[in-house]
Amino acid sequence: MASLDLLRLVAALSVVGFHYLFRGAAPEPFLDAGYPAAAPFAIFGYLGVNLFFLISGFVIAWSAEGRTWRDFAIARFARLYPGYLACMSASFIVLAVARDPRLPADVSAYLANLLMFAPALHRPFMDGVYWSIVLEIVFYGWIALLLMTGLFRRHRLQVIAAWLLITAANEFVLKSGALRLALLTEYAPFFAGGMLAQHIVTKGRSVEAMVLAVAAFLLSCDTLTVTQGWMQAHYGVSLSLAQLLGANIVIHALFVGAVLLRRRIAPTGFILLLGGLTYPLYLLHQNIGYLALNALAPHLGRWPALALVTAAMLAAALFVCRFVEMPARKPLIRVLTGLFDGASRRLAPMPLQKSLRITRRQMAAE
Repeated sequence: MASLDLLRLVAALSVVGFHYLFRGAAPEPFLDAGYPAAAPFAIFGYLGVNLFFLISGFVIAWSAEGRTWRDFAIARFARLYPGYLACMSASFIVLAVARDPRLPADVSAYLANLLMFAPALHRPFMDGVYWSIVLEIVFYGWIALLLMTGLFRRHRLQVIAAWLLITAANEFVLKSGALRLALLTEYAPFFAGGMLAQHIVTKGRSVEAMVLAVAAFLLSCDTLTVTQGWMQAHYGVSLSLAQLLGANIVIHALFVGAVLLRRRIAPTGFILLLGGLTYPLYLLHQNIGYLALNALAPHLGRWPALALVTAAMLAAALFVCRFVEMPARKPLIRVLTGLFDGASRRLAPMPLQKSLRITRRQMAAE
């Protein structure tokens, strides 16, 4: 789906713009010099994560069709972990060499980040962008559970309806942090919206699916405001309600447009590569980019440094995609499938006839 690959790149670049042009020089700055003229526009870039979640809901539902939970879990791990390991290791090496007190890194943090859930081990993420990867993994876990129980195939719309109801209850009334993490209630309308779009595309436009899609969009207009309190507390600035609603309409319009165009844009090798580099670009760009901008801007100027660093991050992401992720994926799937098959054979109940033969041999030996 080339149109979604291109939209993924747009989402990734919007997040890069948010970090370089707004976040880097915000209070608690990571950049020595900021981009104040661009900051009022770049602040919208963090919503690229919400767009990612919309796309993810669609793509993950699509990839789960016809798969067992085991095959789905193996495919997701093989898709995420090699690139994550390469990018996280690169970030650790660069941060350890740079020794910038604003961006600390030590071996204990590196070891904790190998598990992708570093805060659970009381260590910080190697790069702050990893928080959204954790939410993706939680989402994958729920999809795997739905596949295991058969609910994904038989009762998908009912599950999504229940998810949206719980989301509304939590975001309007309960305000539970545990539910917000376990059921992703702040971002559920985006994941669910993507899943519903995939359902409509593959199963047809039923009344139930269309009503749920509208409900997911309306609910997303509210959950989108949750981040604003955090933005105000940390950065001293936030988007107005009108700006958020307008941005949310744009996000959903771009997504719907990409879904409608999925058969009109040919999936060339170049476009697939652009889509493939978005994940390593997202993982690599922030902390390494801050250090590179601080090193280059005094010599080249802020804007030439920005252009050079962005190009370098794209090149590094392309390298990881082409020479780490793509070569590792199929061998890793084969290895993990073999491990699962071996474990399944060992854990499978022994046939009764074979069990009786073994029992007789044991009795004879005694």
